[in-house]
Amino acid sequence: MTARRLYLAVGAAAAIVYLGVLGNGFALDDVTIIFANPLVHQLSGVWRAFAASYFPPNLDTSVYRPLVVATYALDWLTGSTVWFHVVNLAWHVAASVLVAVLGRRWAGEAAGLVAGIVFAVHPVHVEAVANVVGRNELMAAVFTLLALYAALERESVLLSAAALAAGLLSKENAAVAPGLVVGAWLLGVRPVPPPRKLAAFAASWLVLAGSYVAIRWTVLHGFGGRNVAAAFLGQDPSTIRLTAVAALADVARLLLFPLALSADYSPDERTAVHTLLDVRFVVGFLVLTLWALLLGEAWRRKQVHGVEALGLGWIAVAYAPVANLLFPVQIIVAERTLYLPSAGLALATGALLRRLTGRGLAAVVGLLFVLGGVRTALRVPAWRDDHAAALALLHDAPRSYFTWQNLGWQYLRLGQFAKALEAFQVSNRIYPRDARVYIAAAHAAYALDRAATADSLLTRADAACERCVTYYRNQAWFARLRGDSVVADSLLAHAHRLRPS
Repeated sequence: MTARRLYLAVGAAAAIVYLGVLGNGFALDDVTIIFANPLVHQLSGVWRAFAASYFPPNLDTSVYRPLVVATYALDWLTGSTVWFHVVNLAWHVAASVLVAVLGRRWAGEAAGLVAGIVFAVHPVHVEAVANVVGRNELMAAVFTLLALYAALERESVLLSAAALAAGLLSKENAAVAPGLVVGAWLLGVRPVPPPRKLAAFAASWLVLAGSYVAIRWTVLHGFGGRNVAAAFLGQDPSTIRLTAVAALADVARLLLFPLALSADYSPDERTAVHTLLDVRFVVGFLVLTLWALLLGEAWRRKQVHGVEALGLGWIAVAYAPVANLLFPVQIIVAERTLYLPSAGLALATGALLRRLTGRGLAAVVGLLFVLGGVRTALRVPAWRDDHAAALALLHDAPRSYFTWQNLGWQYLRLGQFAKALEAFQVSNRIYPRDARVYIAAAHAAYALDRAATADSLLTRADAACERCVTYYRNQAWFARLRGDSVVADSLLAHAHRLRPS
């Protein structure tokens, strides 16, 4: 197979299994980040995005991803929801082909084809591809892969730095690119460049890091947010790390056996782990141990073929920013965050099967395409719109407080306030520490003229958080958006009695 045919086959596979996304609309975070965000509804958003947070400022100002927001503004000019999904699909095709390019150049044609197909049809990617806001994962992955290609295949400091800069402006996890480049050098996948070139790469990474931190600090008036996963609220560092290790069982399952998929892993679907004797920690630790043993064996054999070791190490390096082991983040597990780590799995699989030829290779590739492609295609409709996503959450994560919170928001937008209040109260019973749910429930109660119920809910909201004023203002904004100034005034009147932190 020629290189051109190989890349065409991988790109076609990536496109075919995701054709269903062209019938999708906006779902979950698409609504707040795109549909209800004035910044992306005008051409000026293309450049104004670089001076704004990723989320609308009334929601969160701790994330900076301007390049992605700029593409949303461009897409909005078309007036077509379909176009948003066409662009997402194009980014996924590009990422899949780049994985095949690296696999082919590092381990041969068979490895490139297998790696590309594994990545193209892996079901864990559906959230990133089918949900428009998953584009930050797609773009960060493409630019990270380009940064590796430029550094390892072209030894170009300038091109690699440019790709890395674009990746950082798409999503923070592109910062792992230097670690992957160094890993490839250490494992002999590509020779270490001469000292002067090596120094130039190191200098470019330091300059980029300093520039990115300075820009982000200037725009967001700080570097990090205080938002953490719901299960981590009030927990000590050791509990967070124990829970993070336990979550590795989910990571392994999603990478190797992605039959059960979910858009959410919040309490009570996943809860904090407090002891080494918890079976969830034990399973996660066994997964970590097995991965370490496999990596050790691949490292021992690196003189034979270092790509297997690089692929296994890639998974850990790419997953590290969201693993909650270095620092806590806003999720315990999220399928979208496995987009870039799964490229390591694809490359390791391709390197392992690099000696396949002829019918054997065709059979393996066909099997991978069918198994992964069917599961992927069947999952795509779960992201068709907000209603489909709500139904999928009820099926996949019925014990999650977020599932019921999201359902409450669905009813609130539809003006079905009694059903909204009931859903929010179910969410509160599952997890009573999220003030936003109490405030949303109070919104529904005020709309039903149940002021006493609303006041009781707001009292519990005030006890659950330190920064409730922002949440009140956001909820009041939504009430005015649907034309209910009375509810908005009631929420703001309560907020005014609070002392902002």
